[in-house]
Amino acid sequence: MDKLFGIAQNTDFRRRDMAAGGQGAPLVPAFHQALFQHSTIHRVILNLGGIANVSMLPAGDEQNVYGFDTGPANILMDAWCHRYTGQPYDENGNWAAYGQPIRSLLDRLQANEYFSKEPPKSTGREDFNLEWLDEQILDWRNDLEYDELEDTPENIQATLMKLTTRAIKKAIYRSPLDTGEVYVCGGGAYNSHLLEQLRWRLRKHNWSVQSTSALGLAPTWVEATAFAWLAMRFDQQLSGNLPAVTGAKGYRILGTITAV
Repeated sequence: MDKLFGIAQNTDFRRRDMAAGGQGAPLVPAFHQALFQHSTIHRVILNLGGIANVSMLPAGDEQNVYGFDTGPANILMDAWCHRYTGQPYDENGNWAAYGQPIRSLLDRLQANEYFSKEPPKSTGREDFNLEWLDEQILDWRNDLEYDELEDTPENIQATLMKLTTRAIKKAIYRSPLDTGEVYVCGGGAYNSHLLEQLRWRLRKHNWSVQSTSALGLAPTWVEATAFAWLAMRFDQQLSGNLPAVTGAKGYRILGTITAV
């Protein structure tokens, strides 16, 4: 692609953070801080891609920004939906809304050790995938608490959505931020049922939930803009990581240039 357009490419943003002992992810909290942090209002930027991650932006406090992956988001819901409906995703969460979460299966999924880890932490499809889900469902079906009447595809989809929203709620309620604004980006921002579930779960502490469109940037543009920002930081020889997020030993200039 670089030869076709005659443009050098800035890529490989994760390697230098990993060389400094970090996990190389998530990298977007530094961008979220630069673009979205507010001087008087606590904000959480929630990215709902394949994996869900949060950026915690304390009001007017640049030193204590942090973030991490909370667990699976679309990666499991999309795969399950495609298997049983043939559709690439559950539009508006309508299929999940038709089902009822299965408590015993949810408890089994939440027993994954990732959910009990303390940040900094990151995860991906190597941990959460359809094969992992199938193994959990098989074990659940052999459990004494198994109820065959609960075992429907739409109920399992509803359970996967609750797995996502519970982990997000836990991350926000256990943060030092007492109340504020949650802005959602990524493809999951268009899952209206998921956002309603988040609003219901977070209303206790008066957290509002809306998409990043309210801040002037469409949900599906945020990640691409973040990596353009990282490229700009590399060009200006400025750091692009947050050690508190990735676990790196210090700030690093991220990326490499691939010549034409």
